[in-house]
Amino acid sequence: MTETVALPAVSREWHLVRRPQGWPTAEDFALREVPLAAPTEPGRILVRNLHMSVDPYMRGRMNDVKSYIPPFQLDRPMDGGAVGEVVASTAEGFEVGDHVLHGLGWREYAELDAKGATKVDGSLAPLSYYLGVLGMPGLTAYAGLFETASFKEGDAVFVSGAAGAVGSLVGQFARIKGASRVIGSAGSEDKVKTLTGKYGFDAAFNYKNGPVAPQLKEAAPDGIDVYFDNVGGEHLEAAIGALNVHGRATLCGAISQYNDTTPAPGPRNLALAIVKLLRLQGMRVSEYFGLQQQFVKDVSGWLRSGELSYDETVVEGVDNAVDAFLGMLRGENTGKMIVSFTR
Repeated sequence: MTETVALPAVSREWHLVRRPQGWPTAEDFALREVPLAAPTEPGRILVRNLHMSVDPYMRGRMNDVKSYIPPFQLDRPMDGGAVGEVVASTAEGFEVGDHVLHGLGWREYAELDAKGATKVDGSLAPLSYYLGVLGMPGLTAYAGLFETASFKEGDAVFVSGAAGAVGSLVGQFARIKGASRVIGSAGSEDKVKTLTGKYGFDAAFNYKNGPVAPQLKEAAPDGIDVYFDNVGGEHLEAAIGALNVHGRATLCGAISQYNDTTPAPGPRNLALAIVKLLRLQGMRVSEYFGLQQQFVKDVSGWLRSGELSYDETVVEGVDNAVDAFLGMLRGENTGKMIVSFTR
């Protein structure tokens, strides 16, 4: 028997209508209405989305290339992390009013197999946190620092894109666990102040003020032991130059190159990896879901104790989801970029 509440006749969802060439534009997307009905097959739920995530990896999915996650299909709804309220259910264990995390964002209502949803508790943390500090970005920061980069107490750590959803957490996790020095780069003076103030970084610089390498040298005169790369390009080359012997780099993202129309040149100093015995390792969060329980325990504890600060940049309304995505690519967010749907 279906448990449900009164529903509107239609839902709105964002479709990719053409593949971007270089930087995406608003014309690459369309907000479309689709008929809405409660599920009738057993084991399914209908969710009214309350918050959705926009993330850098989504830019890669707009290209028709083979990758670790399938590309978005043209004239089909896009998807991504979302949290919402169950408004209809034919699934055992899911009731109307439950809050769930799932993967069908970019739409007002999502109908899905209940096996693809996870219940979340809004009394433990704001629901949007499950898309950020307690969700995929948080686990990415946690696994990328402690597992991929093998962080240990006393390491000097450099994070690029340090005011973003992942970078802002990496630097704080390192500080909490005893880094000797935490350095971050960001794209504005306000973000630099946030890094050294609210987030407790030891040093930070604005990469738009000049070449990265000399700014990093000034911020880390004794070199670095760990580099967490969210940017690629010039940042990666500078970090290779600054890494000490047996340094480790987590290659998590390359947002500086996502909209390039020609291949970006590799770091010109890669031979230093041989001389310095460096370890440069790529990571994707799907390889680390086994850390989920420990991750939530540690991070929720740091939030409760006040050791960890967390920011969101919130854009209101499904109509503005593409603007939020494009703003995130331009670095307009501090912390996690979230789209919240008003009733």
